[in-house]
Amino acid sequence: MLTIQNLHAGYGSVSVLQDINLEIRPSEILAIVGANGAGKSTLVRAICGLLKTGSGEVRFRDKEITHMPAHLRARAGLAVVLENRRLWGELSVKDNLRLARSVGEKRNSTSTNPYSMNDLYDLFPVLHQRESSLVELLSGGEQQMVAIARALLLQPDLLIMDEPSAGLSPLMVKNTLSVIQNLKSKGMSMLLVEQNVAAIADVADRGYVINLGRLVHEVPQGGWSGFLTNESLFKAYFGG
Repeated sequence: MLTIQNLHAGYGSVSVLQDINLEIRPSEILAIVGANGAGKSTLVRAICGLLKTGSGEVRFRDKEITHMPAHLRARAGLAVVLENRRLWGELSVKDNLRLARSVGEKRNSTSTNPYSMNDLYDLFPVLHQRESSLVELLSGGEQQMVAIARALLLQPDLLIMDEPSAGLSPLMVKNTLSVIQNLKSKGMSMLLVEQNVAAIADVADRGYVINLGRLVHEVPQGGWSGFLTNESLFKAYFGG
């Protein structure tokens, strides 16, 4: 689905990502976990085209997209929910979703079950109740729902979520994970980038730890419990 080889990226003369190699398989949830400043969000920005890469290759569905602009990556089937969400706060919930739908309808999605507005309202009933509300007036959890719904209306083949639990109440984190489980059951390929390892350990198939811009440890399928209980390893990368 997505393959990254020898990727380097940064900001100006500052190198952040170094020699990143990973693969996301169809219908798989891959997690990238790490502490603040480890390079997680930089990796997301490089994958979705918001950050120019220095060297290396990014391939999506067997097509090189290393230098493809972000809006064309979205139309190719790569959708992202950024940590700051980047919603149109001055527009209503319904208008935010309509804009995404108009883009999603223009791409030749490989999905056998494309998402409609009604599907997203079924997934997030509160959005149906508040469809006329301005997004800037919603709670953080409700805005996260809008961001996920908007990404799904792009009819993606791969959904990337940057810090999906950040700033949310425990109840909203639980609800977000439930949505991720729902998407997983439908075969959605996902990349979850998180600091809160415990929050995604139950939904991710496997993952990597990123530290100082490098992937330093691999968590194999079925290995999350061992990673979380390995105190010395966990402290080495997350402190505490």
